[in-house]
Amino acid sequence: MLEPSHNNELPAIPGKRYFTIGEVAELCAVKAHVLRYWEQEFPQLSPVKRRGNRRYYQRADVITIRQIRSLLYEQGYTIGGAKQKLSSHEIKDDTTQYKQLIRQMIVELEDVLDVLNAPAK
Repeated sequence: MLEPSHNNELPAIPGKRYFTIGEVAELCAVKAHVLRYWEQEFPQLSPVKRRGNRRYYQRADVITIRQIRSLLYEQGYTIGGAKQKLSSHEIKDDTTQYKQLIRQMIVELEDVLDVLNAPAK
């Protein structure tokens, strides 16, 4: 039997435009080689590649990776099953994605609140 969801343990996604493979590995609690493998398996993952073939992921990529991680590690899908689920319209209604986005928004709003409540210099 699989353990309950570990989504709560994943850190919030910082408000940056691009993330390195190391940052994404940390944000999604998977190893870099796993991310490179998933890129080959899931057409939805296509990080921008810059000089030296360095990968740069965007926020949408990080959310997709977290979805893949959830499907494989928490919901028990195989790679094939996860591919099917991601490419189907079913995933649009997936509550894990909405929960992830809501958690992210809360963290970002708390950051804004901290800035607003900070004493003026």
